[in-house]
Order: sequence, then structure tokens, then C-alpha cells
Amino acid sequence: MIDVQNEFQKELLSFYWENGLNLDTMKAQQMAYFADLVVEKNESVNLISRRDAKKIIENHVFISSYISKYIPEKCYNFLDVGTGGGFPGIPLAIMRPEMKGVLVDSTGKKIQAVQEFIDKMKLSNVVAENERVESQEFIAHYSDTFDLVASRATVPLIILFRYALPLIKNKAYLIAVKGGDLAEEYKKAELKYKAYIKKSTIYDLSYKPTNVRNQKGKKLILLELNK
Repeated sequence: MIDVQNEFQKELLSFYWENGLNLDTMKAQQMAYFADLVVEKNESVNLISRRDAKKIIENHVFISSYISKYIPEKCYNFLDVGTGGGFPGIPLAIMRPEMKGVLVDSTGKKIQAVQEFIDKMKLSNVVAENERVESQEFIAHYSDTFDLVASRATVPLIILFRYALPLIKNKAYLIAVKGGDLAEEYKKAELKYKAYIKKSTIYDLSYKPTNVRNQKGKKLILLELNK
């Protein structure tokens, strides 16, 4: 366990150093522990693909923490839609401890695992909920609450907009990690929700040493929204 966590920590720190970024030791230790918990739980609950387990740092933990640098400082309450095994919500909570997060998934076994991770890691700034974000109960509870909605490729942007609008404050941000060509997907969302979009930016998520030219096709879209 400890040896595995040490290896995870070294790998994570290496990605940060390679890309000219600093990561303090405490946060690196927390995320290495989280990676270990996910890999162990993945033996009994399908949180990530089995082949991804060996690349959990690069494909899940690093990317989920790396996107925190794109999140505006003025965000304090975030919603993670379709969190799965706690991505990106738990790494975001570690990187930005001043933010409070609600991690939501409709699959009970996954959210039980995420709650277990939160408890074991003693994270006080996130909660896990087994809900559908579009349900009337969830909307009634969290209406006008969030200044950030985050998601990792769970649903098309047009659906993410529909989920987000009842739940966000008057000024908020939507951040999503996607693969492939986003142009058509964004065009459809913009056509329907243009009135709410103040600013949109799409970033290539390239990084050293394994994705220098973004051959993995990872993109991040950041939208500034006004209701």
C-alpha cells in the first residue's frame, strides 16, 4: 500500500515538474492515497476501466487536478456532474480547499465508493450524493447554489447546459473535459443557449512528456455564464 502510494506520488510530482508547475507535498500525498483507494475499490466496483488502472495518475488524477489552474479564483461552490469514481471532484477539492463541492452520480455503488473515499481521506469540503441532477428534488435543494459546474465527458454540452442552468448562480462557470472534435457539439449548445454565454474558451490539454502535441485529443472547455 505505502510503496504503491509512494510510486503514485512520484509519478504525479513528475508530471507537475515536467510542466513547470509546483505541487506541495501534502496535496501530492493526498492524491496518491486517493489513487490507491480507487485502484483497490475498482477490483469490486467498476469506477474506471481495468486497463486505465495502471495509468490512473496520468489519465485521471493528474488531469483532474491539472484543470484546477483554469478555474477562476472567485469560484467557491462547485458541482461535479457524473463524478464516477470521484473525478474531477476529489482532486479539485484537494487542489482548491477553499471550494466546497457536491459530487453527484446516479449509480449507487459508485457514490458509495466516493463517500468511502471522502471519509477515509477526511475531506471536509465535499459531499457525495446519489442523485440525478435534473431531478426536481435536487433542483429544489440546490437551486442557484453553484458558481462552477464541472464534468468529465459524461454528457453532451447541450445536456450539461440544461442540467446546470437551474443550479447555478447568476454568474457562474461551466468547465468540461472532452475528447475529439468539440466544434459541432459546441455549435449545438451555443445555438440553444447563446443568450447565457458571456465568454467561451477551448483549451488543448497538452502536457509533457506523454501528450506534448495533444495526440490524446484532450480538450477543456471553459464557459462564463450569465443567467
